Amino acid sequence: MVNHTSPVGFILLGFSEHPRLEKILFVVVLCSYLLTLLGNTLILLLSTLDPRLHSPMYFFLSNLSFLDLCFTTTCVPQMLVNLWGPTKTISFLGCFVQLFIFLSLGTTECILLTVMAFDRYVAVCQPLHYATIIHPPPVDDFVCEVPALIRLSCGDTTYNEIQMAVASVFILVVPLSLILVSYGAIARAVLRINSAKGRRKAFGTCSSHLIVVALFYSSVIAVYLQPKNPYARERGKFFGLFYAVGTPSLNPLIYTLRNKDVKRAFRRLLGKEVEPS
Repeated sequence: MVNHTSPVGFILLGFSEHPRLEKILFVVVLCSYLLTLLGNTLILLLSTLDPRLHSPMYFFLSNLSFLDLCFTTTCVPQMLVNLWGPTKTISFLGCFVQLFIFLSLGTTECILLTVMAFDRYVAVCQPLHYATIIHPPPVDDFVCEVPALIRLSCGDTTYNEIQMAVASVFILVVPLSLILVSYGAIARAVLRINSAKGRRKAFGTCSSHLIVVALFYSSVIAVYLQPKNPYARERGKFFGLFYAVGTPSLNPLIYTLRNKDVKRAFRRLLGKEVEPS
């Protein structure tokens, strides 16, 4: 959380009023970051090396893993330095570069999660047209927090707050609404399946993505669309920490633990699964 300035830049207060908590958070953030690097690198490696994972779903998943790697690397090293030692400053230029990259990657992840929801919608609701609609070639289109910097300003920030609210609607609410519409259509299609096994299989193809969407959007919305009061500001620190560090480290676990194809690809990479003749 940024709410003071110094001659050399911003002072990142974070949890400096709780020094013991900072040491605990340092260990938690470091472990989460290492898990993020390991898990997402593994998904990228498997998606690249295993021909059976050269499909649109894993193309999107590997892009999500790459985004998570960049997303966390943008802010976590600085965060670890601030949590461990007495130096808690970041230069003005460094802050705005971090902010630009952080917001760009966060916005891209919002859009990517929406595209992944559409991918699941086509797979469940229009399976015969999946190969035509979602084809393999790559799709070309596709910390300093804004609320904290606005609070830091000495002037009238009404216009900036309105801009942030409008941007949040387009970047967060609209993609989330499209995701919910996609899953509403998926739910109706799945409920029309007669067999319980078929319904479980259909829901299973979407459950990992739905969990990731819930974790990501709930924490981001809690940061950017929270009410203006001291309690919400303190709570926003923890939500900001979670979506910057927690979500990227959980994504590989959520996708790999519930995905047999990724597990098989990992065993083949280690040479523990024999190819069928």
